Amino acid sequence: MKPDKKNQKHTQEKKKMFFGKNYAKYINPFTDFGFKKLFGEECNKDLLLDFLNELLYEEQGKIVSISYLKLERLGIAANSRHAVFDIYCENEKGEKFIVEIQKESQNFFKDRTVYYSTFPIIEQAPKKGSWNFELKAVYVIAILNFVFEEDKDEPHKYRYDVKLSDIKTHKIFYDKLTFIYLEMPKFTKEVDELETRFDKWMYVIKNLQRLDNIPDKLRESIFEKMFAAAEVAQLTQDEYMGYIKNVLDDWTTYSVLETAKEKARAKGEAKGLAKGLAKGLAEGLAEGKAKGLAEGRAEGRAEGRAEGEQERLKLQEENERLRQLLKK
Repeated sequence: MKPDKKNQKHTQEKKKMFFGKNYAKYINPFTDFGFKKLFGEECNKDLLLDFLNELLYEEQGKIVSISYLKLERLGIAANSRHAVFDIYCENEKGEKFIVEIQKESQNFFKDRTVYYSTFPIIEQAPKKGSWNFELKAVYVIAILNFVFEEDKDEPHKYRYDVKLSDIKTHKIFYDKLTFIYLEMPKFTKEVDELETRFDKWMYVIKNLQRLDNIPDKLRESIFEKMFAAAEVAQLTQDEYMGYIKNVLDDWTTYSVLETAKEKARAKGEAKGLAKGLAKGLAEGLAEGKAKGLAEGRAEGRAEGRAEGEQERLKLQEENERLRQLLKK
């Protein structure tokens, strides 16, 4: 439902008060609110459908329709872990799609996507009657605002399609479970370089919040609708406050992470300094000890030679004295 003029004016005033003069015109898709607003609402279902069709057309053909499913999925037992997806839907063939957006790097994120895939698989088992284990396809799509550490040596590859395959032959062993990872920082095309509709989707998702208007190359009905849905000024007051809370939460999380990193760096530097000083002191002591030992040995050898020479002269004098006595 569109906001009335009074509500829209109030939202614009709140927007200016919060962001100042340089506020973004469009919401950030990499916030939980922004992503679900653009792709998770019934009125914007055609946006998600168009994106999935461009992403999967070569494999899927055209997806005719999708329906949203409940986002929270419970485990098989009451005390089992549950999962809350960003977007969860199925097409007209009963195939399931989980779409996740991840702003920050996370340990074991790949494990998380594999874990998520188990829910739409297990749910296909009938609660009654017999079953031959035939499954409908499951797709897990992750839109990432970071690059996996192991992918940094492939700066131009931003899409990864993963299936179960044989290690030696590389042939697909099982084609009903697919993971697609989109590493958005690697997508660096500018507007005039966009060639396919999928390129356009990648560009919009990555750059939406930084844009002031719709680029001419994106003047298509589906993108015009997305820009309209993303305009901050068109949010209702409740939507706007929800978005602000989401942005603040993201900023807080970012601040906490940066503070933790800074403390870790400071701790690491202090530890490194202490370790360096200890090592330097130990090496200094060892060097001093070795030098002292060497000097002591040298001095000892010199003193020993001097004392030996004195003893030799004494013996020589004594022998000479004895020879003189024998002559008498």
